Amino acid sequence: MEAGMIVLAIVIGYLLGSIPFAYIAGRLVKGVDIRKVGGGNMGSLNVIREIGAFAGFTVLFFDVAKGVLAVLIAQWLDISLYWVFVAGFAAIVGHNWPVWLKFRGGQGLATTMGVLLPLVPIEFACSFGVIMIVILITSNARLSSAAGLAFLPLFVWLFRGSEELALILYSLALPVFCVLKSMTRLTADLTNSETRKSFIFDRQYKPWQSKK
Repeated sequence: MEAGMIVLAIVIGYLLGSIPFAYIAGRLVKGVDIRKVGGGNMGSLNVIREIGAFAGFTVLFFDVAKGVLAVLIAQWLDISLYWVFVAGFAAIVGHNWPVWLKFRGGQGLATTMGVLLPLVPIEFACSFGVIMIVILITSNARLSSAAGLAFLPLFVWLFRGSEELALILYSLALPVFCVLKSMTRLTADLTNSETRKSFIFDRQYKPWQSKK
C-alpha cells in the first residue's frame, strides 16, 4: 500500500511541477513563447521583464505553490520523510523538464523555494529576510535568491540542531541542484560583457520592473 502512495506522490509532484505557468502567461498576455524572448528562461523574472509585473508575480506565486503542494500532498499521503523529499524533488524536475513542452522548462528556483517552505517554514522566513536585504542592496533577484538559499542549511542547523541532518542536507542539495542546472546560463552571462556588468549589481532596472 505504501509503495502505491509513494508512486502517487512522485507522479503528482512531477505533474504539478510541469505546469508551465510562465509559458502560459506569455501566450495569454502577449502571445509569445517566454523561452524565446528576453533571457530565454521560463521563469517569473523573465515574465516580469518581458510580459509585465502583474503576470510575473502571478507566475512566481504559482511556481512556488507547485512546490508547496507537492510536499503537502506527499505528507498527506502519509509516506516517510525521505519519500516526501523525492516527491518535492520531482516537482522541481517537472518544472525544469515539463512533459508538456518537450522537456524544455526553467531553472526551478521558485519551485525549489516552494518545496522547502513547508518543510522548514521558520528557517525559510529567515532566508527570505536575507533575500530581501540582498535584493535591496543589489537589485539582483537571481543573486539574492541564491544568497538566501545558501544560508538556509545554516538556519536549519541553528534552529534544529545536527539531529535534523536529513533536512540540513536536503536544504543544501536542492539549491546546489539549481546552480548546476543554471551553470550553462551563468557561464554565458559571465562571458558576455553586457550581462557581466550586472552580474552582481543590476544596473538596468529593479527586479520588479518591466522593460520600457
